[in-house]
Amino acid sequence: MPHTADTPAQNSAESSPASERVEIRTPTVADGASLWRLAAGTGVLDVNTPYAYILWTRDFAETSVIAEVEGEPAGFISGYRRPEDPQTLFIWQVAVDSRFRGRRLASRMLTTLVEAVAPQRLETTITADNAASIALFTGLARDKGAEITTTRFFTEKDFPSAEESGEQHAPEDLYTVAPLGPNAD
Repeated sequence: MPHTADTPAQNSAESSPASERVEIRTPTVADGASLWRLAAGTGVLDVNTPYAYILWTRDFAETSVIAEVEGEPAGFISGYRRPEDPQTLFIWQVAVDSRFRGRRLASRMLTTLVEAVAPQRLETTITADNAASIALFTGLARDKGAEITTTRFFTEKDFPSAEESGEQHAPEDLYTVAPLGPNAD
């Protein structure tokens, strides 16, 4: 579930203070703990175990990115190709450390990832109250000249009850951005 509180393997420095070095790259296993810390620090993401983030950086690194500002982990996007449709990139989580928000870092990470993976379409799920994520993916669609569609996806009934999990999970809508990539036409 992408949550945005404010961009594989290219550097990007636009929209940052002039003297600030921003690197957006493919994560490695050594970054797994940083991804977990970033997710936990958002206060809004469903935080998985540290082990899950370490495995993610091993098995899904090519469809994910980490952003560093002056060498410090500042944000990440985790994604994967859907097994039954490898031309679809599913974005699972988007996180930006609160100290680095307001610099278009999420947008820059997403653009970098989409350009590196070159999917024909992108999918993500977003709760109705997550205006930042809706704006992020709507902006990507606009910038890529693609359409964005929304459909009902996971309802509250799909998640464990509040009694079981400690909180009631909000419904998630499926956002699809297409066409993308070199074979989009």
